[in-house]
Amino acid sequence: MESSPDAAFALIFTLLIAFIALIAVAIKVLVFCKISSKAGFSWALGLLMLVPIANIVFVFYLAFADWPIRKELRELKQK
Repeated sequence: MESSPDAAFALIFTLLIAFIALIAVAIKVLVFCKISSKAGFSWALGLLMLVPIANIVFVFYLAFADWPIRKELRELKQK
């Protein structure tokens, strides 16, 4: 059985889209790991972007939590 050019094109296109999606997810995780680290949290919290519900909760936590780096800055200013 010969495969048609359309089937081969569909397979290549699907693999290309999957590869691009994988690259986008890797970049997103890398960015959130860096943001977590700069905010004073563990960089590993950025890995929560891979967990479906936790990624939404984590963004809200970052937005409204008192960051450790800000706590430290406030303590240094009070001295």
